[in-house]
Amino acid sequence: MLDPKAYAHLLDAARAHPPLEAAIRQAGPLRIDPPPHACVADRLFVEVVNQQLSTRAAAAIWARVEAAAAAVGSSPRGLFEAGDPALLRACGISGNKVRALQAIVAAEAAGLLGPDLAGLPHPERAAILCGIRGVGPWTADMIGIFHFHDPDIWPEGDVAAVGCLRRLTGGTDTRALAAPFAPYRSILARTLWRIKDTAPAEPPSLPAGRLRPAAKSG
Repeated sequence: MLDPKAYAHLLDAARAHPPLEAAIRQAGPLRIDPPPHACVADRLFVEVVNQQLSTRAAAAIWARVEAAAAAVGSSPRGLFEAGDPALLRACGISGNKVRALQAIVAAEAAGLLGPDLAGLPHPERAAILCGIRGVGPWTADMIGIFHFHDPDIWPEGDVAAVGCLRRLTGGTDTRALAAPFAPYRSILARTLWRIKDTAPAEPPSLPAGRLRPAAKSG
């Protein structure tokens, strides 16, 4: 579970924005699981394939990648290392992403994705990662938060976290809004993602002149 000190700090920093504080209390402390991938390259493969895709679309592509890998007695990593563009495109991976996956393979082979990355400050690590084709600041932030468990990254390029923070505070400068949550801004982002994911869906808007039906109880 989340360090109680980090959760208490989030609540204290949110006091200036009662809707945000209430949402954090409702979300509760997070469970921070160990990184699911053994090495940063494997996490990068996932992030690059998932870029600009819905969860459903990303899952469908990964299912095709896994099926294609199993058919040749390999793994997704094996397919990316082999770099067969036609096979990867058949799985639904765009040409640009195929080239990005191959760039990650090359970066790992060049020693750029070794264990030394874990000991670097996030800005230095992000600079290395962003030097790889197809890896931008958002992807570097996701690697820092979910793979290296850096506790203090505010992902300014993440639409969901930024939008949720703006909605709950009424502000627009999310870098300034997130500053009081240091050194736990990654935990703030994780909490905002949970808040957004568990929020009730907005009912669809109706044409002018029609009334929305009353909500049913139970």
